[in-house]
Amino acid sequence: MTYDILMALIVFAFVTSITPGPNNLMLMASGANFGFRRSIPHMLGIGLGFTIMVLLVGAGLVQVFDRYPVSYTALKIVSVAYLLYLAWKIAHAAPAKRSEASGIPMTFLQAAAFQWVNPKAWAMALTATTAYAPNQTLHAILLVALVFGAVNLPSVSTWTVLGQQMARVLTNPRRLVAFNWTMAALLLASLYPVLWPH
Repeated sequence: MTYDILMALIVFAFVTSITPGPNNLMLMASGANFGFRRSIPHMLGIGLGFTIMVLLVGAGLVQVFDRYPVSYTALKIVSVAYLLYLAWKIAHAAPAKRSEASGIPMTFLQAAAFQWVNPKAWAMALTATTAYAPNQTLHAILLVALVFGAVNLPSVSTWTVLGQQMARVLTNPRRLVAFNWTMAALLLASLYPVLWPH
């Protein structure tokens, strides 16, 4: 991989990791409802889960979709259903005081597994491996995965910190409810490119 392609890959990884999507919106909600420290397993699950996803997609998992197109449709249905469920959970998250006692942020394994039903993660992994590792060598795929691993964690941490800072404004239960419903609506809006691709 040339220096120019590597720089382009880093920019691509940064832009796709920092922009709004299901992972970042859920982390912002987690930061607001549970704080940064309790959201660390969620952040690490995204970072490692997506890195592993890029490796497996680059290693040939995408060929399953080429060979069995119905599997892509099935994945899309499962993804939409799971995102609807997550939006419902975010919208009905407990107010701040109850969250500390009874709320449970997403775990490491849940966040890692979520990457496999996250439409944005699939789009990022497929684009990255086909555009930046077109020869599909193990070295190139590993490099793509490592770049995403290095860029992803600081990006998702930013959204968690943003949510944590918003918690200062969300001390009123009504404001927190409004915030959670807004985050749920934005999460649903992130499905638009999946349901109505251009």
